[in-house]
Amino acid sequence: MSQCKRLVVIGIGLIGGSLAKAARERGICDSVIGIARRQQTCHDAVELGVVDQAFTDLSDISPALGAGDVVFISVPTLAVEATLADINAKLSDQVTITDGASVKGSVIAAAQAVYGKLPAQLVPGHPIAGAEKSGVTAANAELYIDHRVILTPHQDSGAEHVHLVRELWKAVGAEVLEMDVAEHDEVLAATSHLPHAIAYSLVDTLAHDSENENIFRYAAGGFRDFTRIASSDPVMWHDIMLANKDSILDSLTMFSENLNRLRDAIESENSEHLLGVFTRAKAARDHFTTLLEQRAYTHTMQDTQQTIIDYHVQPGGSVNGELRVPGDKSISHRSIMLGSLAEGVTEVEGFLEGEDALATLQAFRDMGVVIEGPEKGRVKIHGVGLNGLQAPPGKLYVGNSGTSMRLLAGILAGQGFASEMSGDVSLNKRPMNRVAIPLREMGAEVETAEEGRPPMLISANKGLSGIHYDMPMASAQVKSCVLLAGLYADGETSVTEPAPTRDHTERMLRGFGYDVKREGDRISLQGGGQLKACQIEVPADISSATFFMVAAAIAPGSDVTLQHVGMNPTRVGVVNILREMGAHLTLQNEREVGGEPVADVRIRYQPLKGIRIPQDQVPLAIDEFPALFIAAACAEGETVLTGAEELRVKESDRIQVMADGMVSLGIDAQATPDGIVIQGKGGENEVFSGGQVESHHDHRIAMSFTIAGLRASDNIVVCDTANVATSFPTFVELAQSSGISLEVKSR
Repeated sequence: MSQCKRLVVIGIGLIGGSLAKAARERGICDSVIGIARRQQTCHDAVELGVVDQAFTDLSDISPALGAGDVVFISVPTLAVEATLADINAKLSDQVTITDGASVKGSVIAAAQAVYGKLPAQLVPGHPIAGAEKSGVTAANAELYIDHRVILTPHQDSGAEHVHLVRELWKAVGAEVLEMDVAEHDEVLAATSHLPHAIAYSLVDTLAHDSENENIFRYAAGGFRDFTRIASSDPVMWHDIMLANKDSILDSLTMFSENLNRLRDAIESENSEHLLGVFTRAKAARDHFTTLLEQRAYTHTMQDTQQTIIDYHVQPGGSVNGELRVPGDKSISHRSIMLGSLAEGVTEVEGFLEGEDALATLQAFRDMGVVIEGPEKGRVKIHGVGLNGLQAPPGKLYVGNSGTSMRLLAGILAGQGFASEMSGDVSLNKRPMNRVAIPLREMGAEVETAEEGRPPMLISANKGLSGIHYDMPMASAQVKSCVLLAGLYADGETSVTEPAPTRDHTERMLRGFGYDVKREGDRISLQGGGQLKACQIEVPADISSATFFMVAAAIAPGSDVTLQHVGMNPTRVGVVNILREMGAHLTLQNEREVGGEPVADVRIRYQPLKGIRIPQDQVPLAIDEFPALFIAAACAEGETVLTGAEELRVKESDRIQVMADGMVSLGIDAQATPDGIVIQGKGGENEVFSGGQVESHHDHRIAMSFTIAGLRASDNIVVCDTANVATSFPTFVELAQSSGISLEVKSR
């Protein structure tokens, strides 16, 4: 880091004293100096080892402060302006100034009042940490470890000053984020200032109750935990409430309105409303926990230190045993969507609790649907009918899920409210014109970013008309989007697909009692019908099962049975292709569950041969090709894939990314515009060399190169694998238990 020469902390209480003590103990600065109003505080700060020196006036510091020195203002929010006025004439413009105030708008206003402008040396900041105790004796050198510090630099903040402040906080163990000033004050009003106001008010209310002695005597741990923050410094919170008045009032108004609605629901015994509040709150709290544990990637703040997860795969081994992979992602998505739009309560078993499907679930919660669970794959959806969705409170964030965004677009096009959908970095690079174009033909107003990329803005429905749409390429997502929009359109909506694609949407619509017709390659429905709640059992996902099918097919000594796998005829391309390559694959216990065929898949090692993949199988195995490319590298002879342009616009350009990765591992793989040519090495010896490959934020790429380790000569490191959790949250556990030597490391 850039070395902080001297750190000067003005206000040596809990916040300032903890930074000073951490910097001193870690040797981050050449010296640490405290400034306090009272001489006794200065004496205590030195005696306690919080600072090296302490003074009651900045002018007492010698020599004068200059470039590389940092002044941290840690005084009550409303005292910041007076402090800036005091130090203005005493500091060179080379000194970096930052602060710890909880309201950044007031700091900006104070600086403008004192300086007449926003000085380049000022970098406003806010450490998100605290404790019940206050004062210099509460200083804790470990207070900021793994806590967040939000910096809100203004447009004129000098880059060297921002860098120095950021590195200082990182050096004491904090996670540094950046936000806009206005956004910071709005977010903190809701997440910090409002809870403190409520806690203080609740304790004050109960303290005035005539029975308060027994109330406090018998209060449970929940009361203690919630009201702990009412032990914070009253003066500090007095200042915060006044400094951030407008944002806090907005939050209090919103909370009061919701509280009144809750009171009315209890009084009228409105079970549906109560269940909705409590299920949404539990889901939001659980999601908040995952954010704190860095297991989800949906925070709006710019994280300058995101954790990156890599897979380290040791070479060799085989896979064996009976495995049950998670529920089918495509069916899980659709169960939430159609269950929400149905009349009555839909119960789902086997729901995939990965981030993609959970993104869909959260989107419908945001639109007012009461959803219980998921709990061990069980979900109960209280449908609101086709016209019962409510406007979401903000943007609908769908993470990495292209399925969520494309299918939701069709549903949102039929709503009486405007909506906006966005996703993560990977999803926001993917094309959405393929659904926007037919929706516009139906009369929807859809806006996208450049080149048809997210975010997607969909205006309130002014009337959709049924159309016939000849799809330019085979895509189940496009087909489903148009059919779902057709539920809200006048007349008939029909789609012609150039090749068969997965038909989960059509099957499930029929399961919900909606009439869907198929005539050859043409699928149609009439708008204005009704969906009726039903029971859904989600089969195991064949796409997830594919990784273990291929693992067993390429690793000598392997014998795996995958249970309850969905065998939808539009999804079995991987089974057909592996059999064509000579895999020893059998289907057992074939049956039908909830309108979807399922079977147990047993696959034992047997040498594979390269093939020219039949084009009629390409759309039936479009998501499984990354894993099949690994099988092709282990086969005897050449494998050729054509007609798979769709692979270039998935989470990554899967053709090029897989080709690059295999070449780096010693495989002759040549990408073509619509496919790939792979020269398999055959035999039972090592096929892949060791090395490092990039996943490009693509979960299927990451899992495919993981199973390649079974036939590698050295360790394979698969980089940036966090997105595996979006579709296959138990992949690591199943891989390790079945025999793959896999270690997960973060960096």
